[in-house]
Amino acid sequence: MPENKENNKDQQLDAKQPEPEREKNLDNLSQTHGKVEKFRPTTLDQVWGDEGSWKYNTMDETEYRGVIEAMPKSDLVSHANRIGLIPIDDRMQLIKRLIVEFRRHVTAYRSPQVEGTKSKPISDEAEKILKEGR
Repeated sequence: MPENKENNKDQQLDAKQPEPEREKNLDNLSQTHGKVEKFRPTTLDQVWGDEGSWKYNTMDETEYRGVIEAMPKSDLVSHANRIGLIPIDDRMQLIKRLIVEFRRHVTAYRSPQVEGTKSKPISDEAEKILKEGR
């Protein structure tokens, strides 16, 4: 019997000790939704094959962020002027503004394709009410 009490104490001590926390590395994770993304062209240039990389030389935000974070401040200022932004003195704020402008540019080129939804036929009574307004 004394052995059982000792075993129970050992089990209780093991249960009380918290498990060491594992480091969660979220940088290596990516989430996908499984849909095939089809983008519809929004300008005539896109119909002719323009991909939008002419302004920033890339359409990938992480690549662009790496490029501008590696630039010295004088290059950031000239890059902002070329894009059409008024450069400011704060480097981090300028990088944030450049990223926002980049996202706007990418969003303009990657407008999702809208699937046409068919409207349901309306009842005869509703159609009659709508015709009264003519």
